[in-house]
Amino acid sequence: MEVWGTILLWIVGLFILYLVIFAAVKDGIDKSEVGQLIKSKYGVKDEIVPVSDDEIEKELEDEIN
Repeated sequence: MEVWGTILLWIVGLFILYLVIFAAVKDGIDKSEVGQLIKSKYGVKDEIVPVSDDEIEKELEDEIN
């Protein structure tokens, strides 16, 4: 029983560490001079086109038929 608790604590701790490092690196890159240069030169490609459920269902029905 003690082993499972230790393993669970390690997993939770490593996940929290991952989130902290991910946020720090992303924030650091976004605020750095190189990050600003890349954004101004190439733009940001975070555009996600929203797709409705009806469009997905119609496309799947078209593929089946």
